[in-house]
Amino acid sequence: MCAHKASHRIDKVPSSKLFVSEPNPSWFGNEGNPGYNPSWTETNWLKSRFHFSFAEYNNRRNSNFGCIRVVNDDLVQPSRGFGTHPHANQEIVTYIVEGELTHQDSMGTKESLGRGSVQFMTAGTGVRHSEHNLSEDKPLRFIQTWITPSRNNLPPNYGSSVGDEAMRWNQWQHLVSSVDNKGTEATVQINQDCNAYSSELEMGKTINFPVSEGRMAYMIALEGSVKVGDVVLERHDAAEITPLSSGGNGALDVTSVAVEKAEHGKDVAHVLLFEMQHFLVQAG
Repeated sequence: MCAHKASHRIDKVPSSKLFVSEPNPSWFGNEGNPGYNPSWTETNWLKSRFHFSFAEYNNRRNSNFGCIRVVNDDLVQPSRGFGTHPHANQEIVTYIVEGELTHQDSMGTKESLGRGSVQFMTAGTGVRHSEHNLSEDKPLRFIQTWITPSRNNLPPNYGSSVGDEAMRWNQWQHLVSSVDNKGTEATVQINQDCNAYSSELEMGKTINFPVSEGRMAYMIALEGSVKVGDVVLERHDAAEITPLSSGGNGALDVTSVAVEKAEHGKDVAHVLLFEMQHFLVQAG
């Protein structure tokens, strides 16, 4: 489904089109799933929704969106996680939707982050890390995005930013920007011309996002529903926003049309948006 708004095209990616993965717990160093656990919201320890080709989902026609190579929407049950595993030559950005994510890596970092927080790794020449939900009774949900770096074999690096509800309330919070953007307010900076923003909207609120000439965006409805131009995105839906022509700028209106009670007890529509150069050339 698509709709036209200003100088950009909006193509909806419905949640039904995402690949759902529920891997064996032993693959990531977990014990077997319990027969019954009242704190679990799913029967399997992990439910992942893959936006692009990844792991057992092999689809060359859906392998990236610009510099974005992977977007995984992960729901991890209490007392479970991903054991130590390697990465290289990716900028890995993780946004926590609910719960608390505990990260530990081969650079000596150990940190736990909650709702609205962002962590990043420049995997570069190689890094090993683990990710766990150490809570005994609360699920963890996060969006992990792999972004192709501007160049390969960079020195490994880690950084994070603690979530600030006030900064994203009925407005865009600039979460991630490029290391080359010296005037940015974003506290997380990566080795690519790519920005990330989040917002939590009350019912009926509208905010707009300017998409400049030669730029495109990928938006995910995390909680509740929003209307983007003429397209409605419900929980887990996404939208690819691309320019219709080489000229002109466009502003996207994003309106909350349905809300749900979130972890902090408020009724919101919660969105995450990545903005980048149109059809960026990949690193070699």
